[in-house]
Amino acid sequence: MRNLLLAVCGLALATSVVWADPMEEREALMKSNGKAMGMLAPIVKGEKDFDAAVVMQALTTLAEDAQKMDAAVLWPEGSNTGDSTSSPKIWEDKAGFQAAIDKFRADTAAAVAAAPADLDALKVQFGSVASNCSGCHEAFRVKKG
Repeated sequence: MRNLLLAVCGLALATSVVWADPMEEREALMKSNGKAMGMLAPIVKGEKDFDAAVVMQALTTLAEDAQKMDAAVLWPEGSNTGDSTSSPKIWEDKAGFQAAIDKFRADTAAAVAAAPADLDALKVQFGSVASNCSGCHEAFRVKKG
């Protein structure tokens, strides 16, 4: 019985992966990234007190999300239709887009490893991570409205 249950669970997981919608997945990741950056920005701006636990939670979320990003999986051919803000440049320059993702991965991992212990240290890491977001959005995102 246990083996049957494990087999059914495995099949259910495999099916959910096959039927996953890349647009929904990447949108969820971007929302998660936005939320994490939204936790950090007020601290960097001095609007909220520095809290090492909050900082590490946000940086860890960004690093984990970066690991989930894969141009081939989340931006496959044909997924640039509908209500997407993904720029056609993603599909025109897959290597450049993947390079931007790889840089984001490296910078978020470095920020987590640095474990900023004060506001000045956070500002350095935040600047590095945030420049990835803005750079990628400038090059690979279509602004709505």
